[in-house]
Amino acid sequence: MIDLDDLEGSISELYKLYHLEVYKFLICFCANQIDAEDLTQEVFIRVLNNLSSYNQQSSIKTWIFSIAKHAAIDHHRKKKFVTFFKEGFFKNIESEAKQPDEWLEEQDIKRAVHDAISRLKPHFRAVVILRGINECSIKETSEILQCSKSKVKVSYHRALKELRRKLNVEGEEALRNAK
Repeated sequence: MIDLDDLEGSISELYKLYHLEVYKFLICFCANQIDAEDLTQEVFIRVLNNLSSYNQQSSIKTWIFSIAKHAAIDHHRKKKFVTFFKEGFFKNIESEAKQPDEWLEEQDIKRAVHDAISRLKPHFRAVVILRGINECSIKETSEILQCSKSKVKVSYHRALKELRRKLNVEGEEALRNAK
């Protein structure tokens, strides 16, 4: 258990436990590695500055993710996004057994999905990232986004429907352009 009375030790423990999850959330949300790194630092600065006011009504994880969500939205408002999900953010260790054409196809699919996610409205994007990518529960997602569980369910359903529509349109456009 984290000792909230030992402020320096607490922030260090919290950082060790959650910095990677927060970073993944922020990189998905803002689509820029440098911005995600900066925002991750900003989140933990906010955590440090507000740790004494943490009321323990929700889990520390959801409280930190709520701060991350607000930091991302603040950043989004300040810096209208120009490009999203450039190559290199979601590098996976690839199996050497994959053929080059399989690897390229997989990269194209990832790029299309990330591009489609980046074009969702911010609330839908946050729900998809939290539920679909970070695998947060409905309860955790509702606490982080400060909305009801039913709103999370509906938003996630609508966001996935919108993603399917965007990906289908992209696929049709690609076919037309290839002819």
